[in-house]
Amino acid sequence: MRILLAFSFSLLFALSSFHADANKNQAPEVTKKQAVMIAKKSEDGRTLKITEQDKVFTVRILKTNGHVVDVHVNKKTGEVKKD
Repeated sequence: MRILLAFSFSLLFALSSFHADANKNQAPEVTKKQAVMIAKKSEDGRTLKITEQDKVFTVRILKTNGHVVDVHVNKKTGEVKKD
């Protein structure tokens, strides 16, 4: 129950952090920290590395079974793609 509550607060924090800058008229961008939270929501495990490309963050996650998975999080939309 505590884990679910903590996850809910983390997700609420991540979603509330997306705010538009009225002066720039740009879509909000996902931060590196938010990208990690989004990636870990889709794949459970330990974060090994985060790299930033032009349009995506790549979060490398070590799963409990020993497999390594790269999760790509779109900077603009937060959309997730896995390798």
